[in-house]
Amino acid sequence: MSVSLQNMCAVAALLACFGTIPAAYADTQTAQATRREAPPSELNEERTGSPEHKRHQAPPAIDPAVRRSSLERDDFRSDPVYPDEPYDAEAQLEIYGGKRAVITPRPALELGFPQYLEGSFGAGHDIIGSKNLVRPQFLAYGDWRTAVAFNDNGETETGLVATRLNLETDLKLTATERIHAFFRPLDQGGKFTRYEFAGDDRDQGDVIFDLNIENFYFEGDLGAIQSGLTDTYTSYDLPFTFGLIPMFFQNGIWVEDAFVGGAFALTARNSRQLDISNYDLTFFAGFDKVSNAGLQDPGGALADHAGNVYGMAVFADMREGHLEAGWGYIDDTRDEPQADFSHHNLMAGWTKRYGGWLSNSTRIVWNLGQDPSANQEQTADGVALLFENSLVTSLPTTLVPYFNAFIGLDRPQPLARGGDGLLKNTGINFETDTLTGYPKLDDTARDAWGGALGVSYLFDLSRQIVAEVATVQPMSNSANALGDQYALGLRYQFNLNGRDRWLVRTDAMYGILDKQENIAGARVEIRRKF
Repeated sequence: MSVSLQNMCAVAALLACFGTIPAAYADTQTAQATRREAPPSELNEERTGSPEHKRHQAPPAIDPAVRRSSLERDDFRSDPVYPDEPYDAEAQLEIYGGKRAVITPRPALELGFPQYLEGSFGAGHDIIGSKNLVRPQFLAYGDWRTAVAFNDNGETETGLVATRLNLETDLKLTATERIHAFFRPLDQGGKFTRYEFAGDDRDQGDVIFDLNIENFYFEGDLGAIQSGLTDTYTSYDLPFTFGLIPMFFQNGIWVEDAFVGGAFALTARNSRQLDISNYDLTFFAGFDKVSNAGLQDPGGALADHAGNVYGMAVFADMREGHLEAGWGYIDDTRDEPQADFSHHNLMAGWTKRYGGWLSNSTRIVWNLGQDPSANQEQTADGVALLFENSLVTSLPTTLVPYFNAFIGLDRPQPLARGGDGLLKNTGINFETDTLTGYPKLDDTARDAWGGALGVSYLFDLSRQIVAEVATVQPMSNSANALGDQYALGLRYQFNLNGRDRWLVRTDAMYGILDKQENIAGARVEIRRKF
C-alpha cells in the first residue's frame, strides 16, 4: 500500500514531538532543528538592567582609587602533602607553640548566675523591661600578695615580710549594669600588715586592719536602660559611671587614681573624612580624693581633698596607628594662702609599628597655667617627652628587646596618680612594688633625662625574665635627683606548678647614686588569685 507524502509528513511531525524518528523515515528527512533546553526558573547573571529583579546583580561598584589586579599563579603554592603517618596530637600542639587550655580560676564567692557557663544562658527576669533583662549575680574575687624583701633605700635598711589583700566585689544586675566595690583590708595610707625582722630602724610587727572602701561605683549604659524602660530598642550606646570611680588613661602614666565623681563615654565611633576606623571620647570629673602632685599640703604630702579635676580623653585607631590624647584641669578649691595651684594638664600619645621591626609609643605631657599666690613656688609646670621602643624579633610574642627614654623640663606632673611620677612604664628600675618599699630610681622626670635598656623573654608564656640597665641624668639644680643615677635590675616570674592561680615573682636591683647613698633591693613574692 502506498503512503502519500502528506501522510508521511504528518507521522514525522507526530514522532518529532516525542523526540524520536524511526529509522525507516530517517533517510527521508532533509533537515532537523536542534532541540532547545527550557530556561531555568531563576537567572543569576550579572546585568546592568533591572537590578531589582530577583537575584539579578548589578556589576560591583569599585572605588576609582582601586584597580583590578591580574592573577599571578606563581604567587600561590601547591597544596600541602601530608605523609601517611598516624595522627600526633602533641605535634599539632607544637605548631601553635605548645599552647594548651588555660585553667580558668573561678571566683571565691559566686552567687546567682554563674560567671562561666556553657551552653544556653537561659532567660532573665523581666523587672525593668523585657529588653534589658535582670540576671542577678554576686561575685567576690581578687588576689592575696605576700612578699619577703631586703631593701636598702640609702638612709634606711629593712628586712621584712608584708602582705596585701585585694578584694573585688561585683553585684551584676543586667548585662550592662553593675555595682562594684573594692577593698584592701590589710593596709592603710601606704602602710601594710608586715613584720620587720632586720634593719636598724625596724618596727617589729604591725597588723593593720582597714575596712575603708577603695572604690565604690555604679556603671551602666543609658541606651540599654532606656530600652528596658520604654520597651523599644534604642539606636545608641552611652556608657556612664558615678561614685568613687577608678580611672586609668595612657597606660596609667597620665591617670591612675580613684576619686569621687563620674564619667561617660561616646564609644565605637568612626570618621571616613579623617580616616579613623574607631574612636572613643570619654568625659570625666572628680570632686574629692583627687591625687595630683601639684596639690600639696604644707608638709609636702599630697592633699587629696584639696581640689577638683575635669577632663576628657580620646582614643582613635587611625592611619595604621593608635592615638591617645587628653586634657585635664585641676581646680584648687582651698582658701588662701594654700590656694591658686590650679593648672591645665595636656597629654598625647602616638603608637605605631614601623618597617615591621620597630614598635614605638611617643607621649608628651604638658602642665601649664599654674600661678600660685603669695610668690609660692610652682608645683606643676613644664613638659616631658616619653619614648617607648621595642624590636620585633623572630619571636615577636616572647622575645622583646626594648629601649625607653625620657626628657623632662621643669616640673611635669601626671594628672591624677598617687605618689608616683611619670616614669612608671619607662622600666622596672623606676617602679616600686606598693608593698615592701622596694627601692627605685627617681621617677619624676623633673629637669632630667635618661632611659632604660632591657630585654624581656617569656619562654612558653608561663615564665618571664627581664634584665635591664637604667639611668637618670639631672640637667639642673632644680632636678629632683641630686646627681647621676644608674641601676641594674632583674626580674623572674612564673606560674607555680603550671597553675594559673599561683604566681611567684622575684626582683633584684642595685642602684648607684651620685651625691646620695647607693640603693639595693631583693624580694620574693607569691601571689594567689581567687
